[in-house]
Amino acid sequence: MSESEANVDWDAEAAAFDEEPDHGLRDPEIRRAWADRLRGWLPAGAADVLDLGCGTGSLSLLAAEQGHHVTGVDLSPAMVHLARAKLAGRDAAFLVGDAAAPPVGEQRYDVVLVRHVLWTLPDPARVLRHWRGLLRPGGRLVLIEGRWGEVSPVGIPADRLAELLTPLAGHVRVERLSDDPLLWGKPVTDERYAVVAVP
Repeated sequence: MSESEANVDWDAEAAAFDEEPDHGLRDPEIRRAWADRLRGWLPAGAADVLDLGCGTGSLSLLAAEQGHHVTGVDLSPAMVHLARAKLAGRDAAFLVGDAAAPPVGEQRYDVVLVRHVLWTLPDPARVLRHWRGLLRPGGRLVLIEGRWGEVSPVGIPADRLAELLTPLAGHVRVERLSDDPLLWGKPVTDERYAVVAVP
């Protein structure tokens, strides 16, 4: 991931987005690795999951396959179009909108799932407060983030994200993902992790 990815034209990138092993999850082993992780992060029973910055819907699809109802939001109409096609016939809906302020009105969710989005937003602390407000009582935030690059790293270190979540959540668990090459389709050396936060 590069610094320029925060300013990418995602509509232009949509057609090739799933070619990255950890985006399209086309390889059965990579897909299984993400499905196993998601199973550990999401509730055991059917839940309402809000997938923010859902892209082409790869994680939405895994969640739907595990019995959850998914609402995906992405700023890119092209990404949303691909997500709708990928999840056609499933218990899922997709909206074009800003992940920082999703267009969901008064709807509340059991899970707010966000992958590789928070680091691109200008005020993560404010956004996290808003996302917490989208949760039902007993709900959880599932945030997949990282810090990428050696020379000029971008992203959010796990300890910084945990610090931002501490005033918002009674329980914050960080799970390191860098040491599982199956998730990424290759070994990685940068910091990649998931945080599960329960207010």
